[in-house]
Amino acid sequence: MTKKNSTGGNAGRNRSHNKRVVLNFVRANDPSGRAEIARSCQLSIQAVSNITEVLEEDGLLLAIGQKTGIRGKPATQYTLNPEGAFAIGIEVRPDALICAVLNLKGDCVYSEIQAFTDASPDKAIPVITKMVDSAIKSCTRKRNQLLGAGIVMPGPFGVSGLSALGGANLPNWDGIDIQTAFEKALGCPVIIENDATAAAIAERVTGKATTIDTFCFVYFGTGLGLGVIADGHALRGVFGNFGEIGHIITQNGGNQCACGNQGCLETYASRMSVKTHLEKIGIELLDEFTLVQLLNDENPDLLDWIKNAAQHLSQVISILENIFDPETIILGGAMPDAVMDTLIANLELPKGSLANRNDRTFERVLRGSSGRFTAAIGGAAMIVHKTTMPSMALFS
Repeated sequence: MTKKNSTGGNAGRNRSHNKRVVLNFVRANDPSGRAEIARSCQLSIQAVSNITEVLEEDGLLLAIGQKTGIRGKPATQYTLNPEGAFAIGIEVRPDALICAVLNLKGDCVYSEIQAFTDASPDKAIPVITKMVDSAIKSCTRKRNQLLGAGIVMPGPFGVSGLSALGGANLPNWDGIDIQTAFEKALGCPVIIENDATAAAIAERVTGKATTIDTFCFVYFGTGLGLGVIADGHALRGVFGNFGEIGHIITQNGGNQCACGNQGCLETYASRMSVKTHLEKIGIELLDEFTLVQLLNDENPDLLDWIKNAAQHLSQVISILENIFDPETIILGGAMPDAVMDTLIANLELPKGSLANRNDRTFERVLRGSSGRFTAAIGGAAMIVHKTTMPSMALFS
């Protein structure tokens, strides 16, 4: 079945828009013929012929043969050329850099995680530049095929009422024009995005939410963040700081948080909180494999953390359900699948919630499928979709 698509125009529409209209249609209805494209996108056959010729020359479309109909001449079919262009996503964390490369069809063709100890701009930007160069070389791509880079960072962005940076934020980035700095260093267009929002976009584009228009994504990244896709649109807030749920207070007078408050959610349920919890009892959390091994061994200290984290997380999930009325809430990010599954199994979701209904299509809470590369994939996906979509509906 042909999917509904944005339309172009034979007059008053610029060529760039119409090219994206055609690319978007072919992306959603692969492969497609010129007559089908023209009819659905409200463009003339001649306009579509001109556009497909240009897109073939640019390496973005491939003619893959002909489709024989009942009557008339066989029609040439077009598909996106996965090798024609690519985008890079980079997630910047205080302790790691994560890279993902997507081809034009949105397939992840390369990924890398690099441990990192100094996330200040002077140190991070040169390392990221080398990381991008290495990714391009590893993928055997040409530099002129790079559509751009999506740089993903933890919030909050700009001046904030949260009093301290702490371990969940990046040092010395305040006052820097991040986009300009990265565009100068990388020599390509750059989009800057909050890590949780990028993670939600990745899950919408490549994960379990491809058929879900409205959902909340709780992201276990540096701290704990929230991305929301509502009717296909990513919610951002005025300063790009939408969804800082890690600083919702779930216990008055509780654990001290780096933000200056006590009892914040991410001091109980986050990657950093489990690391801190285990270090207090002498267990060094070297990597995610250590965490999985502890779970397999039914380590009582880890199980205690999971039970406690689930209690605090359950409170906030209930709030999200009642505020956003989502189709589901997805948990994902830098937490091993097995640990995330156990955490979800320990949630105690209240029955008195808008989400507790019999006609649900999805479970109230799901585990995401994009894993620890989720946010970086989202960064690259924003670049790909900016190229192939006539409007940034998903990202506006």
